[in-house]
Amino acid sequence: MYKILFTLLFQRMDPEQAHHLAFRWIRRVARVPGLRTFVAAALAPRHKELRTEALGLRLHSPFGLAAGFDKNAVGIDGLAMLGFDHVEIGTVTGEPQPGNPKKRLFRLVADRALINRMGFNNEGSLAVAARLASRTPVFRTVVGVNIGKTKAVPEDEAVADYVKSAERLAPYADYLVVNVSSPNTPGLRDLQAVDHLRPLLAAVREAADRSAPARRVPLLVKIAPDLADEDVDAVADLAVELGLDGIIATNTTIAREGLGLTSPPALVQETGGLSGAPLKARSLDVLRRLYARVGDRITLVGVGGVENAEDAWQRILAGATLVQGYSAFVYEGPFWGRAMHKGLAARLRTSPYATLADAVGADVRTTA
Repeated sequence: MYKILFTLLFQRMDPEQAHHLAFRWIRRVARVPGLRTFVAAALAPRHKELRTEALGLRLHSPFGLAAGFDKNAVGIDGLAMLGFDHVEIGTVTGEPQPGNPKKRLFRLVADRALINRMGFNNEGSLAVAARLASRTPVFRTVVGVNIGKTKAVPEDEAVADYVKSAERLAPYADYLVVNVSSPNTPGLRDLQAVDHLRPLLAAVREAADRSAPARRVPLLVKIAPDLADEDVDAVADLAVELGLDGIIATNTTIAREGLGLTSPPALVQETGGLSGAPLKARSLDVLRRLYARVGDRITLVGVGGVENAEDAWQRILAGATLVQGYSAFVYEGPFWGRAMHKGLAARLRTSPYATLADAVGADVRTTA
């Protein structure tokens, strides 16, 4: 049914307008007590075998929603209602900003992909922190907070900008993510270089500890799929050195060649980050490389090209304790979470592993 709705309505709309329309309806349903309970029972069934422990947290399953969908923390309960057992909000910047000029979001339907150059459009860390502080959760879900650099802030002041966001947001975050891998903020990806990344992560760690002294907020970094293999290794080594809690692999890609894209060339060549199915192979390769490097010392989160339960299962076997998706949500609709949970539970039951934790990294350990 959703595919008919997508073809007849959403596909004919501007992608950003369609996003806002769909998200408004999700939030409206979540505000109606009886209705939201019914929807959650139908779309977010619990499977005991999928219970997961990661980052010192307990989750109903390893499956969650990647950053970018709910930039301002306005619909967490609605997304939990649809079966996302962790929701990563943001990217949030130190100061509010409108993002890049529209049109800035494009569907590559033939490739089941998206291109975006949103540019971290958000209300800023002060407003988002206030919203999180006043939130009364309806559904239990883990809330991650993804922070990035304000566009107007020069690179030599980037650390202070991240620190500002961390101080404001860490008290309300179940985990905190430093995003240095979006292609849509000039100079941001330069911060992935270890010489820049080390002081940034150290400063954010200190800021989180200052602002949330009663508990240790897990800290992760999100990296790009476009890093060279030796740079992936360097980030992995740095994460271990600094005692980082996790790495999210991966963000969107600026690559277009070699991905087998079949959408119209003019659409394919739009600038911005490409996400969705074409990213699947590279994101999986990066994840495997990270797990081979760090093993179980830190938590890995697999994202990029995750469309179905088989994709999620492959990420787990490659070393991911948690798995995220976003682009496929656009194409699969509200029943996506239900299908992911059901499919993952079925794969675990027919596997040689007693628990999901046993399956994490199994393929990499076998080939090592």
